[in-house]
Amino acid sequence: MSAPRLIAVIGATGAQGIPVVRELVQSGSYKVRALTRDASSARFRELQSFGSVEPVIGTFASEKDLRATFRGAWGAFVNIDGFNSGEKAEMFWTIRAYELAIEEGVKFFILGNLDYVYKKSGYKPEFHAGHYDGKGRIGEWILQQNQANHGRMQAALLTTGPYMEMTISAHTPMAVTMDSGVATWRLPMQDGAIPFVALDDCGVYVKWLFEHPSRANGLDLEVGIAHITRSDLSGAFEKVTGRPARAVDVGFEEYFGKVWLQDPEHAAGYNADLSDPATMTVRENFTAFWNVWRNSGGNTGLVRRDYALLDEIHPARVRSAEEFFRHEEEKGVKAGLGTLWERVQPERIAHVLKITEDKRTGRL
Repeated sequence: MSAPRLIAVIGATGAQGIPVVRELVQSGSYKVRALTRDASSARFRELQSFGSVEPVIGTFASEKDLRATFRGAWGAFVNIDGFNSGEKAEMFWTIRAYELAIEEGVKFFILGNLDYVYKKSGYKPEFHAGHYDGKGRIGEWILQQNQANHGRMQAALLTTGPYMEMTISAHTPMAVTMDSGVATWRLPMQDGAIPFVALDDCGVYVKWLFEHPSRANGLDLEVGIAHITRSDLSGAFEKVTGRPARAVDVGFEEYFGKVWLQDPEHAAGYNADLSDPATMTVRENFTAFWNVWRNSGGNTGLVRRDYALLDEIHPARVRSAEEFFRHEEEKGVKAGLGTLWERVQPERIAHVLKITEDKRTGRL
């Protein structure tokens, strides 16, 4: 049996990074080296509970730390937090991560990517969401470089979207609230739909990409559960929990004023400089974000997915909001966290996003 291949991971303690590391390490085919600011944090300790995870203490905004993370690794999974850096810095450091991975001899590079929605819209300004386009631009750039790096390193994209877990977690753009005993989502999405992603499935997709390099090389694997509407969301939750739920359409004024309690005039990236003309505000960024989903209904609009391909790659993937909530119900009860209904109560609701857990946004 061959020795496990070493995978370097940037973003390992994030919402997406944790299931990716878990799937890789528990497969027995890989060990992980992860860049982290704090190897004593609860999230990094969780990573180490999966198996062989080596820490590199540092930051993605350091060439020295990136080199140390990539050195000797066969593969790399890179998902830089755009809400940490802001759109401009994320683009620069993702480019440098790709270049330094080549320098250090990495053979296969996967970028945690998002849809380049501005381009997909035909460059219409109402769809420019900085945290999406910052990744999407560089994703395209990486695939272009992949054709001209003389075979030194192969590359693929894992293009995700909003995590379905964000609908049952605290302080996200689509968090649930309790309104007189009714689980309620207030979302400015009109009759659109979101191709939500199940985080556990992300680990399976990344492992598949590493295990099938000849097919994965140059691939933009765009993933999702299904295009889920407001009624899909609330109906599935109600069916699984047996409790009342609703998903209400709201306008942007109500959304930014009363629903998502983050200062809408703050920078969308907490380390970004608001005096820099390239920095978007929360209001600007997330108005565009919701405009995207307003125009993606029925898998025929702006953001689309090839679900038949995903069925082939991951036959056991989550395929509906109801299936997702049933999995969460079972997982929560098994882990001693309570039923899904109990977990979304204000006094018990947890964080899925590292940025909100770190209390670095707005009025948290």
